[in-house]
Amino acid sequence: MKIGFIGVGHMAQAIILGLQRQNYLPAANILVHSVHPAHYQQFAAANGLTPVASNAAVVDQADIVILAVPATQTLEIVAQLQTELTAKQPILVSVAGGISLAQLQENSDSTNLSILRTMPNVNVAIAQGMTALVAAPTTPEKDFAQVKQLFQALGQTIQLAEKDFPAFSAVSGSAPAFAYLFIDALSRAGVKYGLDKAAATRIAAQTVKGSAANVLQSQENPWGLIDQVSSPGGTTVAGVLALEEAGLMSAVVKGIDATIAKEKQG
Repeated sequence: MKIGFIGVGHMAQAIILGLQRQNYLPAANILVHSVHPAHYQQFAAANGLTPVASNAAVVDQADIVILAVPATQTLEIVAQLQTELTAKQPILVSVAGGISLAQLQENSDSTNLSILRTMPNVNVAIAQGMTALVAAPTTPEKDFAQVKQLFQALGQTIQLAEKDFPAFSAVSGSAPAFAYLFIDALSRAGVKYGLDKAAATRIAAQTVKGSAANVLQSQENPWGLIDQVSSPGGTTVAGVLALEEAGLMSAVVKGIDATIAKEKQG
């Protein structure tokens, strides 16, 4: 199997690095092309990938084609590749936000092409990602399963209705930045009370990592887990109440609201 990337920006690089981390396929079976030759050729050389000379060459040689270009360019590129897509019939996977399956089908001028929308987050680079998937009605189950297996190698996946992608994008795609902000806030609070920044950041990051793993593995919801570490009259419940008084939950929801509103603006 060969996987081709049209566009080699941050998300494409995260997916590629995750695939290599997991030894998912030989590096030479990953084909790359972008509008910036020096950029994609350098990345290919550094990681043992196969650079190709055009988007059409990616389609001609790959079994799965991952469109990892900005949303503003996605439909134009698909339209330019109609002939190649029809002839080769690869599985076409878009990671562009805001570009619907219907638009991809219309611009590919194909009613039987396997087309999927995916929305990974940057943690796929370390095989700890979260990816949403949805397929066009014409996509065979075996093709959907193949793409799902690819992203499951990079973390966890969830199949969602297309209408839920904006919410997923906010909660998963943008939220790593929110999590980094929370970790940094914990770290700075540790510095306030005498820890050095490196130690405080390591402590905070591992605590958040362990807490996230506990949520995923536990049968309890997050509030139930909060109760487990909040002794009556204790320090933790005092801290939780202070965070709520300061509006932590409202601030997080407002962050999600702002992210979704910005995506709707285009």
